Amino acid sequence: MKRREFITLLGGAAAWPFPARAQQPERMRRIGVLTNLAADDPEGQVRNTAFAQALAQLGWAVGQNLQIEHRWAAGDADRIRRYAAELVALTPDVILTTGAAGVAPLLQATRTVPVVFVLVPDPVGSGFVDSLARPGGNATGFVQFEYGISGKWLELLKEIAPGVARVAVLRDPAIAGG
Repeated sequence: MKRREFITLLGGAAAWPFPARAQQPERMRRIGVLTNLAADDPEGQVRNTAFAQALAQLGWAVGQNLQIEHRWAAGDADRIRRYAAELVALTPDVILTTGAAGVAPLLQATRTVPVVFVLVPDPVGSGFVDSLARPGGNATGFVQFEYGISGKWLELLKEIAPGVARVAVLRDPAIAGG
């Protein structure tokens, strides 16, 4: 087909009558949020408010085109597992979790619902993702720092305080990563 014939065909097609379609309402999106804090924790409330404000700036308004399902575990491991299963059963579009305690139960409950984590010390070492560059699976998120640079912290300390002869590291053995 030559260029002119193609353009004529397109121009003629534009004049064809098409049935009018009613504008479909936007689908309500659902976000699950699993937090290891108590519902009345001030830090949790600040995070929750900041999250809602950031979503609003992107055009997502609770009650209009967005529904957020919160679960506050208050540091209780049994509650975290129960709430993880509850949130997955609601089939949200995505689940946000804070801290490593919520990631494992969510990944045990689903391999299809996307899980976004924040404040997880070592997601690779904990087995939540394959790598930081290519997480794989249904989990991804944000880390505060990469543990590979911890040796640099000692170098920096030595530059800042050359007289330091001993350094102690406090670590929670319950956290596998890091």
